[in-house]
Amino acid sequence: MKRESGILLSVSSLPSKYGIGCFSKEAYEFVDQLKAAGQSYWQILPLGPTSYGDSPYQSFSTFAGNPYYISLEELMEEGVLSREECEEADFGRTPKSVNYKKIYEARYPLLRKAYERSGISKNPEFLQFKEENKWWLQDYALFRAVKTRFEEKAWTQWAEDIRLRWQNALDYYREELYFDIEFHEYLQFTFMKQWKKLKSYANSQGIRIIGDIPIYVAMDSADTWAHPELFQLDGENAPFAVAGCPPDGFSAIGQLWGNPLYRWDYHRNTGYRWWLERLSYCYRLYDVVRIDHFRGFDQYFSVPAGAETAVEGHWEQGPGIELFNTVRSALGEKEIIAEDLGYVTDSVRQLVKDSGYPGMKVLEFAFDSRDSGCASDYLPHNYPENCVVYTGTHDNETISGWYQSITPEERKLARDYLDDHYTPEKELHRSFISLVMRSQARMCIIPLQDYLGLDNKARINTPSTVGTNWKWRLTPGQFSEKVVKNIGAVTLRYGRWNWQT
Repeated sequence: MKRESGILLSVSSLPSKYGIGCFSKEAYEFVDQLKAAGQSYWQILPLGPTSYGDSPYQSFSTFAGNPYYISLEELMEEGVLSREECEEADFGRTPKSVNYKKIYEARYPLLRKAYERSGISKNPEFLQFKEENKWWLQDYALFRAVKTRFEEKAWTQWAEDIRLRWQNALDYYREELYFDIEFHEYLQFTFMKQWKKLKSYANSQGIRIIGDIPIYVAMDSADTWAHPELFQLDGENAPFAVAGCPPDGFSAIGQLWGNPLYRWDYHRNTGYRWWLERLSYCYRLYDVVRIDHFRGFDQYFSVPAGAETAVEGHWEQGPGIELFNTVRSALGEKEIIAEDLGYVTDSVRQLVKDSGYPGMKVLEFAFDSRDSGCASDYLPHNYPENCVVYTGTHDNETISGWYQSITPEERKLARDYLDDHYTPEKELHRSFISLVMRSQARMCIIPLQDYLGLDNKARINTPSTVGTNWKWRLTPGQFSEKVVKNIGAVTLRYGRWNWQT
């Protein structure tokens, strides 16, 4: 197998002038840096529009794109925004962090001005985009327009007629909110045009995009509102069971995620049509797709709606390999990464094996003092070729922060495994990166924070917390030429250089 490597960085974490990373020139410069460092992949986080908590894993739509990522500079070039308007807007004053409140308050008024000046309704490319995407775009744009009409409340709190999608209510709001609906269609058209341009550039430079999709959709999403038949909802379209994970060594009460669960019998009876549409659409956006919480296709944890914790939950059977056999038959051989982390049973291992997809290995899980011996699946000498190895993911500490937080016993385990008790801690991130880069794993993805040796102030997400996540950003010049050269050196040293770049 060909050995490859890449870098994990959310689009939101790119440096840019207007408060959040986006599809601006800095994104193209990042692609150039990936190429210069011999990388093959740029792994990103989900691109969907974010809701309360700002998590890209809780999106208003599994198909729509986040308007925050639209480059304002490109809108200036189109003549629909002025530089003065963008300069006067307050996006927050801290270049190291995204201020989502200010982004929300500043970006949408600017984007609305751009829409009103665009003359978009007569644009033939826009009309074609609407026609080609109407199967999801019509419901999404209506959902967002009605949501604003109801003061951004969740759709479960809307008036009964539109909450339950009575035809007279749908007709009324489509007429009443015509321009608000078209505004959201314009945003999706602009997002897609800019993203396709950036992805095309990355591909031309030999860089492939790894996209990321959650297994579940958000309860407050156009997907759930428009297609309640797909989910375990009652006659009032309220969930009778929701997603979570059971109590474990990290949480005595488990985790209550609250996502609606799938009605797998319905999906099976339709030949998994919605899943085929979802994944087919993903391959318009990405080259490789990472599916979060892959074990949920084997068995999923079901918690009664209204429960205060996940303690009352139980396991149910998922669709298993049948879903992925259907995907392979309908879409052909597609590259998928199976996120098989956490508590993995024999049946989950068998599902990953039967699918043929590479699973994931995370180095930070390898030196848990509660485990013993050298048999851990996360120790590099045990990695199979067909896997993707990370020092850590978006849900983990940075590798430097992790080393500082583990116990002295665990630090000794890690040092013994490295056979290195002399490298200063501030340089130890390089040793851990080298360790996974020289493993036999076919693909190695390193968060950029780890290449930079940053501590947990640069952590992107701490699960089960709200208000402090998804904010970290690169500052201009932080990803320096020296860092690029260091990445290129370790990539070349361990046979992962992308000779196509």
